[in-house]
Amino acid sequence: MTRLLLGVTLERICKAVLLLCLVHFVIIMILYFDVYAQRLDFFNRFNIKNSSRSHPYYNFSRPNGTIHSYAAPTSAADPLTPSAKLELNLTITEKPLLPCPDAPPGLVGRLLIEFSSPMSMERVQRENPDVTEGGRYTPPDCHPKEKVAILIPFRHREHHLKYWLHYLHPILRRQKVAYGIYIINQFGEDTFNRAKLLNIGFLEAMKESDYDCFIFSDVDLIPMDDRNLYHCYEQPRHFAIAMDKFGFRLPYAGYFGGVSGLSKAQFLKINGFPNEYWGWGGEDDDIYNRITLNGMKVSRPDIRIGRYRMIKHERDKHNEPNPQRFTKIQNTKMTMKKDGINSVQYQVVQSAKYPMYTNITVEIGKPPPRPARG
Repeated sequence: MTRLLLGVTLERICKAVLLLCLVHFVIIMILYFDVYAQRLDFFNRFNIKNSSRSHPYYNFSRPNGTIHSYAAPTSAADPLTPSAKLELNLTITEKPLLPCPDAPPGLVGRLLIEFSSPMSMERVQRENPDVTEGGRYTPPDCHPKEKVAILIPFRHREHHLKYWLHYLHPILRRQKVAYGIYIINQFGEDTFNRAKLLNIGFLEAMKESDYDCFIFSDVDLIPMDDRNLYHCYEQPRHFAIAMDKFGFRLPYAGYFGGVSGLSKAQFLKINGFPNEYWGWGGEDDDIYNRITLNGMKVSRPDIRIGRYRMIKHERDKHNEPNPQRFTKIQNTKMTMKKDGINSVQYQVVQSAKYPMYTNITVEIGKPPPRPARG
């Protein structure tokens, strides 16, 4: 009986060992054929003589390998067959970016804007590492519908500029805007001419890139809501419709001051801005007249979104109110064809690219002598 049990046990052990050997054999065969298949595939890629030496940059580790910065010789002694050239010219097909959304998902809405904290250009640069030299930015994750040039008429406002850049760069990036920022700096101490500087900004920006949209902004105005999207619309756009200095109201129906935007076609249609408004006031009303006289209408955001804070400051020297502005506004229809982008004259004194903006300093001439009273 004991011998019988011992025999059964040995039989079971032998069967288990045989089963284990069979499993081992199957695994070995699978691995063998897998390695064989890989070797066969590897050598099939090298069916062209010396192809691996002729093209050392070809990357076989990717399905769509590409030759980086390499041009194959095109001589009669070229050993590559047409089919081999086709294989070696394969490129990686990147998935095209989708258009940037009309309502970017990263917007936060109402913003807290304050000017009491000290601000430096180093801090602005540190906060916006994705902005490239000259104040340029392009969204990396979507394809923008237009390129926007933001033009700021400027003189002696470095303190304001730091705050403007501090707030606007993050806002524009959240809005998925492809943009460049241009500071148009008036050289010298003669009477300031805001509209002429903006005409110059348009021309100088167009020399650098084919912009589709132009936004004209005073350096002391900061939007209080990032849903106020800085791009161009079917009609000329007035962005700053509710400033704190006006009690967050539109001061009058034809007001077009502070921050506005026109597409390239709209700007050229009105012949740009007037060049003959020296000193403070009047040019915005002239621009509004040009828009309406050319059959367009001003579009505006919701008043709850178009709110702005102004950095308080004293009136600039050599920017006193223009006593001729009311007469000039009444004559827009007669002057807009000859006074504008087609007649602007200036000289570039200096053009420099800084990390957060492009500065263009220009000599714009002197205002004509004012007629004697009476």
